[in-house]
Amino acid sequence: MSRLRELYKTEIMPALALRFKYDSQMAIPRVERIVINMGVGEAIQNAKVLDAATEEIAAISGQKPVVTKAKKAIAAFKLRKGMPIGCMVTLRGERMYEFLDRLISIALPRVRDFRGVSPRSFDGRGNYTLGLKDQFIFPEIDVGKAEKIRGMNVTIVTTAKTDEETRALLEHFGMPFMKRP
Repeated sequence: MSRLRELYKTEIMPALALRFKYDSQMAIPRVERIVINMGVGEAIQNAKVLDAATEEIAAISGQKPVVTKAKKAIAAFKLRKGMPIGCMVTLRGERMYEFLDRLISIALPRVRDFRGVSPRSFDGRGNYTLGLKDQFIFPEIDVGKAEKIRGMNVTIVTTAKTDEETRALLEHFGMPFMKRP
């Protein structure tokens, strides 16, 4: 069992139950899944760029990503419906906790000039989205092999009903939120 799952069961659940006064153990918010998404705009001209992005997400997540395709055509971008333009992976269970642990304890501290993650990236329904500017913050990515810096979105989907509950859950996991001035 991963370190964060153990932490959730022993410390986080009782702390959240006490703070928000939940009646049932099933009402306590938990992380449901983590979605890592990488949009690759250059894939329109060069299909090999998408292969490199797919390999990088696979290395970061430990799971084979799905190639995402364009939902509609945009003439200005020379984009046709159905063209591959990115890749994504959905993590659940043990892999999700392992990734969250690596994100919080290894990757985020490696970001240059890091002052914390934005406290405004909640969606109002219990989800948190984090935009990362480059993939080199993950130790799995070899800087020498990767040709280009690519950003990605990491969405943490929880069962929480409000932003306040989600923030409390993520703070207990150790998510370094930016301090308000």
